[in-house]
Amino acid sequence: MTLLFDIFEPKLPDATIKYYPNFLSKEVADAYFLELQDTIPWQNDPITLFGKSFPQPRMTSLHGHTIDPYGYSGILMHPKPMNQSLLNIESKIKPYCAKNFTTVLLNLYRTGKDSNGWHADDEPELGTNPVIASVSLGAERYFHLKHKHDKTQRLKFALAHGSLLLMEGTTQHFWKHQIAKTTRSIGPRINLTFRKVLTAH
Repeated sequence: MTLLFDIFEPKLPDATIKYYPNFLSKEVADAYFLELQDTIPWQNDPITLFGKSFPQPRMTSLHGHTIDPYGYSGILMHPKPMNQSLLNIESKIKPYCAKNFTTVLLNLYRTGKDSNGWHADDEPELGTNPVIASVSLGAERYFHLKHKHDKTQRLKFALAHGSLLLMEGTTQHFWKHQIAKTTRSIGPRINLTFRKVLTAH
């Protein structure tokens, strides 16, 4: 299959990053954003960092093909079923990434005050060299990357409405990423991060 979209592949040490800004058309992305915003059962779990718990600065929802839970920062989430929109978006990723995902974690950033701090998607249940496929809908936000060991290696670029970001290879072992707060007046953003959670059985 020939892919007709532009691609940005930054040359970073110890990372494989592929960004497709035009993964979804504006009309399709608009429709998915409105539907997911209104129908996803969003929740706000307390997050534990450095021994203290406080509400996450965003809303989340976990959905999957399996019942295997997924945990991070003291939160253990149990997946809800995949709805048709999530299945459709997942199927659109296939031409770009042949990985068979089990789970999608959705984040709703309500305003510029919502954020996701520095972290790597390196939980044990994701296995070695996990592939993360991230679809962005809604307001454009900046995606920050920094190398865990080489402080000179950093990157920042905007994630557009309807875009797809793939993080592959050793990216999660050597790099952290974040969506920082912003003082700009911006609308809500939904981020869908597809991943494969290894079965606990």
